[in-house]
Amino acid sequence: MNISDNQQAILAFIAQRIEEEGVPPSQTEIAGALGFKGVRAAQYHLDILEQAGYIRRLPGQARGIRLCHPQSDEDVEIPLPRIKDSVPDDALRLPILGRVAAGLPIGADIPSDEYVLLDRAFFSPSPDYLLKEKGDSMRDDGIFDGDLVGIHRTQQALSDQIVVARIDDEITIKRLKIGKYGIRLLPRNPDFKPIDVRPDQDFAIEGLYCGLIRPSR
Repeated sequence: MNISDNQQAILAFIAQRIEEEGVPPSQTEIAGALGFKGVRAAQYHLDILEQAGYIRRLPGQARGIRLCHPQSDEDVEIPLPRIKDSVPDDALRLPILGRVAAGLPIGADIPSDEYVLLDRAFFSPSPDYLLKEKGDSMRDDGIFDGDLVGIHRTQQALSDQIVVARIDDEITIKRLKIGKYGIRLLPRNPDFKPIDVRPDQDFAIEGLYCGLIRPSR
C-alpha cells in the first residue's frame, strides 16, 4: 500500500523520537510537528498507517504507537529517514533556537538539536528558523513567554515592523521605530522600557517576525 508524503514524514518523526527519547510521540505532538491544525488530522494518517501495517497502536495506552514492518505481525524497528531527510514539499523544516550565542550572527548554519515540520501556509514570508521568546515584553502584540516565533532572515526592516535585533552581544524581539533622532526598539508591555540604540553600539537587524506557534502548556 502506497503512503503519502505526510505519512512518510509521520513515520520518520516517530522513528526519530524513539531513537532520541526512547518513547514514541503523542498524537498531539505529531500534529504539532507536522503542522496539522488539529489532532484529528494526525489520527486520520495514523489510521492509514496502521491499516497498511506500518504501525500498531496499543489500546488505552499513552504513547502507545509501535513501529512495525508492513504486513508483519512482529514489532521491529524499521529503517526510516530522519525528518531532515524527509520533508514534504508543502512543509518547512525549521530549527528551534533558544539562547543565541552572544556576538554571533544568526546565520544559515544555525546549530540546533530541535526541529519541527510546519505547513508553509502558516507564515508569510516563510521563516528560516523559530526563536523561543523569553519573557512577556511583547505581550500586547500577542507574543508570550515560551512562544516559538517565526523569523525571516533579513538585514532590512521598516519602521513599526517587529524584528529580531542584535545590540552588542544581546538578541531581542521588539518593534522597530526609526525616527530623526535615531533607532528605538519598543516593547509592547508597559512594564518594560524602550531601548534607545546608541551610536557607539554594535546594532544589526537579524530578521523579521512572520508569525508564531504556541506550544501546548
